Amino acid sequence: MEIILIFLSSAIVNNFVLAYFLGICPFVGVSSKLSSAFSMGMATTFVMVITAIVTWLIYNLILVPYHLEFLQYVSFILVIASLVQFVEMFVKKVSQPLYRALGIFLPLITTNCAILGLALFIVLKEYSFIEGIFYGIGAGVGFTMAIAIMAGIREEIELADVPKAFRGAPITMIIAGILALAFMGFAGMISV
Repeated sequence: MEIILIFLSSAIVNNFVLAYFLGICPFVGVSSKLSSAFSMGMATTFVMVITAIVTWLIYNLILVPYHLEFLQYVSFILVIASLVQFVEMFVKKVSQPLYRALGIFLPLITTNCAILGLALFIVLKEYSFIEGIFYGIGAGVGFTMAIAIMAGIREEIELADVPKAFRGAPITMIIAGILALAFMGFAGMISV
């Protein structure tokens, strides 16, 4: 039951984008089309899950036993950068159109603070290995859900008669704020 609560908490209640405001760059930058937003969400989810596994192992099996906890930021950033390079090579090999659609935002997963935040939260919350994995899955699902919702709304906004002053970035920020407020409604329901 605890694992399900961790998953739901990271996906909905403590959504990295809409509650912690981590990962805003790809959230705003890649959310103009639903297909590219969903693909970015899947790539980010994959990196988050693998990051959760690898960083938990590094922290608990190497850094803590040898009293090297002060190296957690450096080691986590190296892990994330390596994983993103792997994902970028895989996407480039498998789907050239997707690779072009994601453009600069695929390498930017490396600097996506949501992924580093995930690794640090797993340590901070002292999750077990399995709890960390489900936290990573939930965070990835939450990121994908947020970016897909945003992309769907932005696709509909393209067809709407938006006042000239609100077109582009202003309406995007208003939508993001309203989504964040909507997700804040879940606060207090599940808190793990």
